[in-house]
Amino acid sequence: MRTRLLRLTIFFVVALIGLPLACARPWNVERPHATVPLSPQQSKAAWAKAQNVFETRCVVCHGCYDAPCQLKLGTFEGIDRGATGAKVYDAARLLPAEPTRLGVDAHDALGWRKKGFHPILPEGIEADPRASLLLRMLALKRVHPLPAVVLAKDFTLDLDRSETCVAGAHFDDYAKDHPLWGMPYALPGLAPAEEGAVVDWVNAGAPHTEPEPLPEAIRSSVVAWEAFLNEPSLKSRLMARYVYEHLFLASLYFDEVDPHVLFRLVRSRRPSPAPVDEIPTRRPFEDPEVDRVYYRLVRRIERSLEKTLMPYPLGPARLQRLHELFLAPEYEVDRLPSYEPEVAANPFRAFQAIPAESRYRFMLDDAQFTMMGFIKGPVCRGQVALNVIEDRFWITFLNPTVSWMAKEAAFLADVRQDLDMPAEEGSQLLTAAWLRYGAEHRRYVAKRTEFFEGVTRDRGGVNLDLVWDGDNKNSNAALTVFRHFDSATVVQGLVGPPPKTAWIVGYPLLERIHYLLVAGFDVYGNVTHQTTTRLYMDFLRMEGEANFLLFLPPEQRKAAVDSWYRGVTGDAKEQVERELGGFGGAPSIRYSAGNAKRELFRMLEQRVGNVLAKGYDLARVKDASLRADLERLEHVEGTAASWMPEMSFVAVEGAGGEAAHFTVLRDSAHTNVMTLFHEDDRLVPAEDTLVVVPGFLGAYPNALFDVPREHLGAFALAVAKLDGPESYHALRAKFGVLRSSDRFWPHSDRIQEDHRKQSAAESGLFDFNRLEAY
Repeated sequence: MRTRLLRLTIFFVVALIGLPLACARPWNVERPHATVPLSPQQSKAAWAKAQNVFETRCVVCHGCYDAPCQLKLGTFEGIDRGATGAKVYDAARLLPAEPTRLGVDAHDALGWRKKGFHPILPEGIEADPRASLLLRMLALKRVHPLPAVVLAKDFTLDLDRSETCVAGAHFDDYAKDHPLWGMPYALPGLAPAEEGAVVDWVNAGAPHTEPEPLPEAIRSSVVAWEAFLNEPSLKSRLMARYVYEHLFLASLYFDEVDPHVLFRLVRSRRPSPAPVDEIPTRRPFEDPEVDRVYYRLVRRIERSLEKTLMPYPLGPARLQRLHELFLAPEYEVDRLPSYEPEVAANPFRAFQAIPAESRYRFMLDDAQFTMMGFIKGPVCRGQVALNVIEDRFWITFLNPTVSWMAKEAAFLADVRQDLDMPAEEGSQLLTAAWLRYGAEHRRYVAKRTEFFEGVTRDRGGVNLDLVWDGDNKNSNAALTVFRHFDSATVVQGLVGPPPKTAWIVGYPLLERIHYLLVAGFDVYGNVTHQTTTRLYMDFLRMEGEANFLLFLPPEQRKAAVDSWYRGVTGDAKEQVERELGGFGGAPSIRYSAGNAKRELFRMLEQRVGNVLAKGYDLARVKDASLRADLERLEHVEGTAASWMPEMSFVAVEGAGGEAAHFTVLRDSAHTNVMTLFHEDDRLVPAEDTLVVVPGFLGAYPNALFDVPREHLGAFALAVAKLDGPESYHALRAKFGVLRSSDRFWPHSDRIQEDHRKQSAAESGLFDFNRLEAY
């Protein structure tokens, strides 16, 4: 009887106390109580309604690292953290900044207050919810709605604008000085029901409910993967370290269970089943300062942005593949590599024991993901970093099945001391290391040329068999990179007409790109770190171009280089000639007497033809009339093309109300991409072109268009006649969905939802921080 009473007592205690705590997360600072206490179900419903508003109306500007005032509204943790005037991106800072990674560098509101973040929710038990910064910003927009005029007169929309990160105590001055700057900034206000959902949530004490517990199938998968990644042998531990340093940015999911539940891979001080105790180093290869790390999976709960979403499937097939690549081959691991910078920042030192073919195959299997690391990652803006690449170029890869791959492994072991990279130096204020890196790279190029000449001469010279064909099953064999000024996109396939340049990438280049721009890049680093990283990338770009040139006849290589590097003189010209001179032997490829570069592009398309992704090919548009109008649009070039934005989403409206979506991308011509500064001086608008693709391509639309099907031809003609700001503004007035339009949010909802339907597992929210004022 006593036992039964005890059980009943425990049951009622849990029911009356434990259940609300399980549903509504306790505050980490004192919050106002709700006027009327809410039940757990009411709390959950209030948070769900508010969360939907945050995700559809707020995250589209407040989601990435460059969210204004670092205010990230995709999770409760971000809302609770608040805002700060400190910048993540600052190319001029002399000292590195303290990292402020949400969920990593502090774990409660008090911790963020110590780091200089101010609240947007009411804090203090006597605080009036109506005084919260969040609600006052919404109310300011309601009282002063967005004017239906040119917004550039009232708003600063430049990406590098000075941000006004006002705290609650100074809000009245802010409202007086900037009455139109309520939230959402420079966009239409919320609908009454949307604003009401947020107001009700805050008035209720801003309750927060945790996500539903993971299903048993996913929990079992997590346990299995953590066990695999934490096996005790030195061979397994080296493999796990290599895998982690390449997947730490990934959005991992179990493809055979649920592709919508995402995880990230972290280093923890404690193994499973203990709670994860993440080790928050700046870079994934830095010293964890523990005897052993444990690799753990942590659930991602934020609504993903297209810019930051890097999906990577896990499952039985992936686990078997990792075993085949890293554990089945016979090699010995006598000791684990140290975390000293000169070792850890150089993968050719740290992972020398792992066969080079295994490492290369691992990266090639998901080459789009590998390249996506430097295209996406935490770098939400990067004009200085991205002006090192052309606006559009194709990428193919050297074949991992060549008979001399074992020789390359030995070669890399011999030259590993010449493959050091800037991440080794961290963010030192002044360093002479750049001179050392340049000298080491020159030695490497000379040795690489000699090695490549030797192994290809012995096997019939350079021919198309050296290009990876995806093993006739992998569509990662051919990629296209689009640069959109300060962001970029990489997709599968050879998209658009033959580009100005192309890269052919081998293992040493692919690995260095990752350790330079992904594993080794610190967004909080200082000007020295960012500059040396950018300058080193010049070497890597030219190495990819040099590999492409090896497949051209020697007599046509110089003409190609001269067209890529117009206007380059002096020491820079000598560097180009040294990097792209290549070796003199002719490839074993039969060319006609015409344009060999264009012919090589066709040969590469044929080489990867069995696996070539064609999702962005206009030829897949079945309606011949629609396709013809889109092709007219794509044929616009020169000055007219230069007036179009970097990236436009065009919804073509059918008679029945359905929409077909297309992306129009401007391919901006440059004389060269050799110089760090003064990009405007190297633009050639007369050579600009457009690329039109089905669906959505990119993360940051600059303009939204809504074109009735019967007017698409007129739209293409109007684009072809663009000759200045007036004609472009007329185009936007007729066909554009402007920031000030009352159709803006319905149109936004439509494109976000249609994008999700097209690729549910690989689609994130588009970011509107780059939308034009007009």
